[in-house]
Amino acid sequence: QVQLVESGGGDVQAGGSLRLSCAASGRSFSYTMAWFRQAPGQEREFVAATDWSGSRTYYADSVKGRFTISRDKDKNILNLQMNSLKLEDTAVYYCAATPNWFLVDSPNWYSSSQYEVWGQGTQVGVSS
Repeated sequence: QVQLVESGGGDVQAGGSLRLSCAASGRSFSYTMAWFRQAPGQEREFVAATDWSGSRTYYADSVKGRFTISRDKDKNILNLQMNSLKLEDTAVYYCAATPNWFLVDSPNWYSSSQYEVWGQGTQVGVSS
C-alpha cells in the first residue's frame, strides 16, 4: 500500500520561493506522480506531473516556467520547486500517484480522477 506525505508548505511573499516534498512509502518507484492544488471555493486543479523516471514532465500553463517537478528515485521523494510565487498560487497542494503509465500527451496526466493515491495536502499561502 503506497502512502504519500507532503511537507514544505508555508507562507511566503509574492515573488518568493517554496519547495514542496512528497515522501512516498511502499513500492511507488514505478508510479506516475503529480501535484494538484485546491484554492478555497474552487475545484482541485492540475499543477504538474512526471513519469516513473522523472524524465517526462507536464505543467499547467499557469505555472510553466515558474514551477519544476522532480523526483528523487533513491529516496522515493517527489519535489515541487515553486519560484516567482503569485497571490493566485495560494492553495492546498496535494501529491498524487497512480501505478498506471500514460501515453505521451494523454489528457490523463492532467486529470485528478486518474490518480488513486493522495496525500493529506500542505497549505501554501502567498501574500503581497
